[in-house]
Amino acid sequence: MSIYSICITLGTRPEAIKLAPVIQAFRNCSDFKTHVILTGQHREMVEQVMKLFDLQADEDLNIMQPQQTLTDITYRSLQGLENIFQNIQPQFVIVQGDTTTAFAAALAAFYQKIPLGHVEAGLRTNDIYNPYPEEANRRLISQLTQLHFAPTQLAVKNLNHSGVTGEIHHTGNTVIDALLKVAQRQPVCQIPDLDWTQYRVLLATVHRRENWGEPLQDIIKGFQLVLDQFRDTALLLPLHRNPTVREPIQAALGEHPRVFLTEPLDYAELVGAIQRCYLLLTDSGGIQEEAPSLGKPVLVLRETTERPEAVEAGTAKLIGTNPNQILLEAGELLSDRLAYEKMANAINPFGDGKASERIIEIVRGYLN
Repeated sequence: MSIYSICITLGTRPEAIKLAPVIQAFRNCSDFKTHVILTGQHREMVEQVMKLFDLQADEDLNIMQPQQTLTDITYRSLQGLENIFQNIQPQFVIVQGDTTTAFAAALAAFYQKIPLGHVEAGLRTNDIYNPYPEEANRRLISQLTQLHFAPTQLAVKNLNHSGVTGEIHHTGNTVIDALLKVAQRQPVCQIPDLDWTQYRVLLATVHRRENWGEPLQDIIKGFQLVLDQFRDTALLLPLHRNPTVREPIQAALGEHPRVFLTEPLDYAELVGAIQRCYLLLTDSGGIQEEAPSLGKPVLVLRETTERPEAVEAGTAKLIGTNPNQILLEAGELLSDRLAYEKMANAINPFGDGKASERIIEIVRGYLN
């Protein structure tokens, strides 16, 4: 029996979550030798996820530095991955999504003529600067990919229309694999002084680069308007570690009696919070995929989304960052039970929890 050497690279928490079930599945296969490489783009957040899924990395580039630019991340990742790929000589490399780590790994694999698999291929907003730099990253990765693992039929369609080479496979989204594994454990999210039974809890996450500055101030105003009008609500907002996001939120909301600012929740706590919250306000891509599986409406604090399937299915709604629009849309779900139930009961379009199994079979067939 042939044993295939593969490298799976990751650097951020979303990559770790979405690749964890893939790594577990490959490591359970005797015909694969799986090397997991961390770049360290988001160190602490990745370590939480690796521990949750009982995973260890084989290599760690440890690139994290204060105030690092996209150029810094790309340069150090590319340099480190070149050395690792030369030492390991893998027959296949897997990346996920649209991060700078994923782009650097795709480029490093291309430079050494190693075939590439792209998990969550085919997402598009068709605005190269929104989200930035993710839209450009995923377009560039798709030009270097031999096996495109598309999460939805729309992603397949996007890839077909973009004229990429390589095989396109509809696998479903691996985040559903990860979510269902964690949700089975019935995780809890305990926040000091937050009584989940006293309030309808709004779970919010904000971190996207395109929302820095004025859009973030607008989002904060929107949160304040909702809290003022609906006194039975509380806001749970895990803070991103980036001070550009963290500090304005702390300054504006830190003293509000019904706002609970926390450090980033580990993934199990996040799943527990989604299960218990009333609705979500977020600019996160992953949450647009996860929350519908747990029956929670999602209001997306962005002007565009690369996940229009969620909007079309009715599980998510794109509302932008205007404070009055945030109040209008959140207010409808808080005051109209039928509108709430319609979103909460819509069918999740992102998969059945078996994407990792499909990916293994596709890679095995390709290498055979």
